[in-house]
Amino acid sequence: MSWQEQYMGTKTTVNYQVEKKRYYKVLIGLLILTALTFVQPFIFQAGTFTAQMLIAVIKAWLILMYYMHLKGDKLIGSMTLFSMALVLVFFIIVVAVDVTHFQFAGESYITSTTPGAEAASAHITHGGE
Repeated sequence: MSWQEQYMGTKTTVNYQVEKKRYYKVLIGLLILTALTFVQPFIFQAGTFTAQMLIAVIKAWLILMYYMHLKGDKLIGSMTLFSMALVLVFFIIVVAVDVTHFQFAGESYITSTTPGAEAASAHITHGGE
């Protein structure tokens, strides 16, 4: 019994032509997702942040599973999912707290509903110049 079989539990041979094709498919998928990341805000105005984050998570998952060779490792995969879920929960909590306690809503050109808020905001931020 070789050390690979003993410690890694592998007794398989690798067909490098099949692996090469798989890597090229993942590369093409990543390139398409990158192009979609660039084009998406111009196509759909609503939900841009959510779509961008979803695309980023899919790209990160592809890189983790294929290029970092974690596809067959169940523990690492489950820990990755758990970590991503934990970060998402904390992100949502922080954003929710920040949105509910936003103290400059009247001065912000993003949240203000009055016309000319951009000019007022520029006037305030540049010291009245």
